[in-house]
Amino acid sequence: MASAAASQCYSYSSSPAAWALRQGGGGAARVVRLPSRRRFSVAAAGGGYDNENREYVIVGGGNAAGYAARTFVEHGMADGRLCIVSKEPVPPYERPALTKGYLFPPEKKPARLPGFHTCVGSGGQRQTTEWYKENGIEVLYEDPVVAFDGKTQTLKTSSGKMLKYGSLIISTGCEASRLPAKIGGNLPGVHYIRDVADADSLSIFIAKKIVVIGGGYIGMEVAAAACDWNLDTTIIFPEDHIMPRLFTPSLAKKYEELYQQNGVKFIKGALIDKLEAGSDGRVSSAVLKDGSVVEADTVIVGIGAKPAVSPFEAVGVNSQVGGIEVDSLFRTSVPGIFAIGDVAAFPLKMYNRIARVEHVDHARKSAHHCVETLLTSQTKAYDYLPYFYSRVFEYEGSSRKVWWQFYGDNVGETVEVGNFDPKIATFWIDSDSRLKGVFLESGISEEFGLLPQLAKSQPIVDKAKLKAAASVEDALDIARSAL
Repeated sequence: MASAAASQCYSYSSSPAAWALRQGGGGAARVVRLPSRRRFSVAAAGGGYDNENREYVIVGGGNAAGYAARTFVEHGMADGRLCIVSKEPVPPYERPALTKGYLFPPEKKPARLPGFHTCVGSGGQRQTTEWYKENGIEVLYEDPVVAFDGKTQTLKTSSGKMLKYGSLIISTGCEASRLPAKIGGNLPGVHYIRDVADADSLSIFIAKKIVVIGGGYIGMEVAAAACDWNLDTTIIFPEDHIMPRLFTPSLAKKYEELYQQNGVKFIKGALIDKLEAGSDGRVSSAVLKDGSVVEADTVIVGIGAKPAVSPFEAVGVNSQVGGIEVDSLFRTSVPGIFAIGDVAAFPLKMYNRIARVEHVDHARKSAHHCVETLLTSQTKAYDYLPYFYSRVFEYEGSSRKVWWQFYGDNVGETVEVGNFDPKIATFWIDSDSRLKGVFLESGISEEFGLLPQLAKSQPIVDKAKLKAAASVEDALDIARSAL
C-alpha cells in the first residue's frame, strides 16, 4: 500500500554557530549555512507598538502555542515577556476533542470549554484565560497576523495593530481544505471542523441525513459521533477503502464492517461533482460525478488540510511537503524565527527525510523542544517517532469502543494478526526483516507501551513466526523477544 510516509506529510545535530538542513526524500540533501546565533533586543514598552510583551511572540493559538506557553512558564520566562497572537476568541485547547467528545449528545456529557484547554490532554494543568493572566502572558484574541517584516521584526494584525518581537515562534497550524464555492462548498449546512466555532456551528444537533466527504480521520470520527445520534450517515470518498494513508485494505475492511453494523453507509471510489441547495438555500444533496444523488441536510467535509504559512512565506516554505522549513531545533532560515506544530517542515531524523506531522503529539513535543532550544543551551536534535491514534464509539451505551494506536513507518510487507474481537495487530516489516511500524487495536496499557519501543528499535523479527502467531498477545511476545 502507499505509505503515510510516502507523501512526507503525516491528518502523519546542530551547533549555535551553524546548522545543516536536509531537504528532499531518499537522502537527497541541501545544506543551508546560517550565521551565528545572535542576541535580539526589543524596544521598551511604548515606542508606537501595540503589544506590551515583546521579547517572545507566538503567532497562532492552537495546541502547540499552549504547550509552548507552558514551557516558557516552567522556565520563568513568560511573565512580562511572552505575547501570543491568536485568531481564536479563547486560549489554546486540545483540538482532538472537536471530533470526539464535543459531538456527544447533551445527555451524555459532551466536552465543552474550559474543560479541554491545554494542557489537560497530557495530564497537565488546565490553562484558562485566568492562567495566562496570572502568569503575565499577554494574549491578543481574534486578531490574526496578516503582515510580517523580518528586517524590522514587526507584525501587523487584521485590526491594524503593530507588534514588535525579539524572537518569533510561528505556530499557525493548518487550514481545512475546502470544496470550491462554485460547486456548493460554502452552502449553509456545509461544515469544516478546525476550531470550536466550526464545531459549534455544526448542525449535527438538528440533522437527519448526514453526508461525510472524506474517509480519513475527520470523516471516521465524525461518522462515529453521528451514530450516537442515530442519524442516517453516508461517507463518500474517492479511494478504495477508509484511512488509505495508514490502513491496509484488510485492516480497513474490519473497521468498515463495524461502521456498517452501526448503520453507516459507504460510497467508495466516488468523486463529488457538486453540492445542491434546496428551496431554503441550505444544502439538500450531494451529486456525484457518475450522476447519482445522495440526499443530505448536513454535509461535513474532511478532505485534508494545508499548512497556514501566510504571511510568513519569505521565511522559507518547503516545496515538497509544504510548511515552514526548519532544522532539527525548529529554527527557520531567518535567525530568531522558529516554527512548530503542523506548520513546521522538519527533519524526521530516524527516517532521514523532511516531513510535516499533523498530530497533537507532535504539536506538544515540538513546542517543548523549540522553547527549550530558545531558552537554554540545548542543541539536541529533535528525534520524533511518528505516532497516531483514534478513539471513537466511546459514548455511553456503545456496544463496541474503538481505540487504536500506531507507531513508526507504514512501509514494507504487512503481517496481520487477530480477528478484531476486539484485538487486531498489524506489523510492517521491510526487506531486511526489520520491524518498521506497528498498529494495535484495543490493547491493554502494557501492550500499547510496547509499541513505541518496537518502532524506535526496529528489531529484526521472524516473519514466519509472526504469521503463525495464534493471537495478538503471542505476536507481541514474538516481537518483544526481538528487542
